[in-house]
Amino acid sequence: MTDAEWEAFQGNLRFGQVFRGTVVKVPRPGAIGLFVDIGRDVGGFVDVLLLPERTERWPVEGTVADFEVWWADSRRQVRLKPSDPRYLRDDFPDFVARVRPGWPSDIGRPVRTDVF
Repeated sequence: MTDAEWEAFQGNLRFGQVFRGTVVKVPRPGAIGLFVDIGRDVGGFVDVLLLPERTERWPVEGTVADFEVWWADSRRQVRLKPSDPRYLRDDFPDFVARVRPGWPSDIGRPVRTDVF
């Protein structure tokens, strides 16, 4: 994907936008997160910080689920959060309140690279 293609793609992303995706790789459960194929020329990634502490609750490779756009940056990768609460950390509401209190009001807004 070229810089121009990424900018165009990212320009159409909205926080909270849902992609149906397939978990394609869980390289180090409990350490970094998991990679998701969202059916586009850009990959998706769910950070370990959004996932349950117990890795047996993580979606496994091949799992098809809905994922929401959490953010995106110059890495040309869509950062995602699972839509299914089973795949979210147990204290997700408290985590959002501490780390990203503006999340509810960001939903539906265009993704900006300067959010963090």
